[in-house]
Amino acid sequence: MKAMILAAGLGKRMRPLTLETPKPLLTAGGKALIEHHLENLAAVGVQQVVINHAWLGHKIEAALGSGERWGLQIQYSSEGEPLETGGGIWRALPLLALRDDERLLVINGDVYSDLSLCDLLSAPLSESCLAHLVMVDNPEWHPQGDFLLQDNGQLSGTDGRALTFAGISLLHRKLFPQQVDVEAFPLAPLLRQAIEQGRASGYWHRGIWSDVGTPARLAELNQLLTEHSGHE
Repeated sequence: MKAMILAAGLGKRMRPLTLETPKPLLTAGGKALIEHHLENLAAVGVQQVVINHAWLGHKIEAALGSGERWGLQIQYSSEGEPLETGGGIWRALPLLALRDDERLLVINGDVYSDLSLCDLLSAPLSESCLAHLVMVDNPEWHPQGDFLLQDNGQLSGTDGRALTFAGISLLHRKLFPQQVDVEAFPLAPLLRQAIEQGRASGYWHRGIWSDVGTPARLAELNQLLTEHSGHE
């Protein structure tokens, strides 16, 4: 399994913290947000990781290097100007060199979760499944959720429980077109298309999850992780 960490956001809502530091390098629990992901990926045997970046991307490369200290092989996809989630993944596909039958583990660099990646990677997915999304309960700031999850694990456009996409997913190479007309485009329309085709599923994670979108959320996560480590 190959993985991609999305780290090209501008982090505007996190300012002034992100004026000098790219958002994935902000720390919680004594580690940069992105380091938590790298440790989790290494722990489940992932070796090849691509990280895209734009804002202050050189600092991400300087901080993480080749990934050797985690036992990983990190490559970087420099975007200059952010290409949005869909465009960022599509730009990186040549670096990932996915076969037509392969899936890619994609993680937003600015989220935190205690999700077991082993459970995610061992999910029994049908060959026709183009997207398997980790879903979480809707946070206060996003009460309407993103997609509807049915009891059988299928994502639906018409019925089911409204949950929030956690920014962690297994995406099939065939989800993405071979050619695109524009470089920058969002991922959500591709996901909705897969859902409408009945080719998307979800996993409802009921544990810890945080979308570190504001300084207040970062402070809350840092307190949670600090307290947790103190109890170990």
